[in-house]
Parts: sequence; structure tokens; C-alpha cells
Amino acid sequence: MTEHNRQELDPPVDTAPRDESAAPPEMPLQKRADDPGVQAALDGLIGEVAGRECDAFDARLVRDLMTAALKLIPDGRDTGELKLMTAAVKELRYAFRVFGQYARPHKVTIFGSARTPEAHPDYAAAVEFGRLMAEAGWMAITGAGDGIMKAGHVGPGRGASFGVAIRLPFETTANDVIAGDEKLIHFRYFFTRKLMFLSQAEAVALFPGGFGTLDEAYETLTLVQTGKASMIPIVMVEGERKPGEASYWGMFDRFVRDGLLAKGMISPEDLHLYTIAATPREGAEHVLRFYRNYHSSRYVRDTLVIRLQRPLRPRDVERLNDEFGVLVKKGRIEPCGPFDAEDDHLDLPRLAFVHTRHKFGLVRALIDRINECETE
Repeated sequence: MTEHNRQELDPPVDTAPRDESAAPPEMPLQKRADDPGVQAALDGLIGEVAGRECDAFDARLVRDLMTAALKLIPDGRDTGELKLMTAAVKELRYAFRVFGQYARPHKVTIFGSARTPEAHPDYAAAVEFGRLMAEAGWMAITGAGDGIMKAGHVGPGRGASFGVAIRLPFETTANDVIAGDEKLIHFRYFFTRKLMFLSQAEAVALFPGGFGTLDEAYETLTLVQTGKASMIPIVMVEGERKPGEASYWGMFDRFVRDGLLAKGMISPEDLHLYTIAATPREGAEHVLRFYRNYHSSRYVRDTLVIRLQRPLRPRDVERLNDEFGVLVKKGRIEPCGPFDAEDDHLDLPRLAFVHTRHKFGLVRALIDRINECETE
């Protein structure tokens, strides 16, 4: 099995809804999808198609998916709802297959305006940023359109680029860098497209843009802030401004501080979640520094497990406890080996602590401090 660089921070243990009391009762005249005979037939189909080596837990997840699908017609779902769910699952399956062929390289998602002209400084900045990331061995993911999206492909080149396109009346073709490439994926729905943008990237770079870019910026920040997405570096970059011209991300930052933080809409530690880079090189260096020693994170029940490239010195672990003790629900931040529940990257050293599940902005600051520490 190919090990991915990024781990889902909080994967669900049970995919079944916790409470279905609000839904109408299932009709008694039909055989229920969770009937033991139906479940046995599904297990037989899974075994026949997947083979005997199928992991038992994975097989259960597929059976749950098939069971949910079988319930749709008895539930009375109309054709439009069935089409939406079917198309979404098909889109995701295909997209995961494409990305699965490139599991090893780190990837950065680049967001920005489709309207940015090629002569604009922001376009040049996105080209340079993409080129620097590719030189460091990274691949780039963009929305496959023109403007910043095209610039994000020009920098790394076609071979190191993914296109995650959306079908819109006014954006029907991909840019000429990624058009026709096997790594170009077309989506019907924004929500499936956004899932791939964030689930497949180990970093997000934001360039100036309109409603769509700001939507992507705030959704990325929200998912990381609430622990619903893995901790990743979020860097904001723009081109050189003319004398007297306002900085795009400077205006964004002032709104966040004066319009959100000052009014108590966010917490002070949330400012750690993003960084404004003065230049594309500074932005690229910020992303690479995030992985200087940090590798990935996951939860084992309430314990946050942080995988490292190299172990830390004992005195640095003590400093982490002194500085970030507020994140610890009980016990301490301790070095450890892999937990029994883990089945990947077992060779990496770890830090672990029982997390309060609050103040994810401070978790981001903790990772920065880990990367600043000297290693054994």
C-alpha cells in the first residue's frame, strides 16, 4: 500500500448516522437493506469483486456505502436527488484514482482569480511560486482555468500540475497548459471539487481573487480552525504593488484583525493559521519550513499524535510543555512510538498528548516551534 504524506486529522470510526429519529420510518412491506440476508449478499459481492485480501474494515465501509445506496429508492428520493448523489460518488471515485497514482509527491493547492491578466504582477508571482515549489519536488493543483490558475501551472509545468476544473457556462475549457492531460479532472459540483482541492494538498497558497477565492480562503481557514481538516500551511502571496497601491492581503489582514478579532468573532490564536508572504520565494520557503521536521498528524481517540522526521531533544520537549500546556487536557506532551491503531509511517518518531480539541491556532504555533527545535 502506498503511504500518503497527508493524513485525515479526525477520520470517523463509524460511518452510520448517530440518530435517524428525524427521518420517516422505512416502509415495512419491502425487505430492508440492513436485513441479514441482504447484508450477506453484499458481503459476497464485495468478496467476489475485491478478492480475499480485502481489509475487513475497508469491506465494512464499502458495505455501508452499498447499504445506504439501497435505501435511497425506498426512502422516496426523487430522480434529481439520485442523480446528484450518484454523480458525486462517481466524481470522487475517479478523482481519487487519478490522485492515487501520485501519492508520494507533496502537493500545493493554488487559489486565485481567473481574471488576472498574464501581464499582471500577481500572475508573475504565481508563476514564480509554482516554479519554486516544483524545484523543491512539489506538484501544484489549480482550478485549471486562466489567470492565476494558469499561472500556477505555467510555473511547475504540465508534468507537475493537476487541474481540478468545474463545468460552468462561462468557463468551459481548461487552460492550454493542462488541457488534454490525464491529470485534468472535470467536476460537476463545487463541493466535490473543493473536497479534492483540500484533501489532496499538503499546503494552500492564496493569490488575489474575487468571491470564489475568498470563499476558498475562508473555507480552508474554517476547516483547519475547527480541526475538520489536517493542519497545513496557508500562505497568502501577491505580486509587487505600485507606489500607493493597497496590498490585497494587507486589506484582508486588517479586516480579519479589526472586523473579526476585535469584535470577538475569532480568537487571537487563529491568526497563526495563515501567513502573508512578502514575495513568492518567501511564500515557498514558508511552506517548505512547515515540513522541516513535522510530517503529519492524526488522532487516536482523544490523543493527538504528531509524526516527526526526527526526534526532538528532551529539553526541547520540556519547552513545548511549558509553552503549549494549555493544549493538553491531561498528562504531558511526550515522545512515543506508533500507536496500535496506526498502520502507516511506523518508522517515524512521534509526539503525543491528550488534546483539548480547542485552540487549533495554537496547534499550528506548536508545529512552528517543533520545526524551530534542533533534533537529536
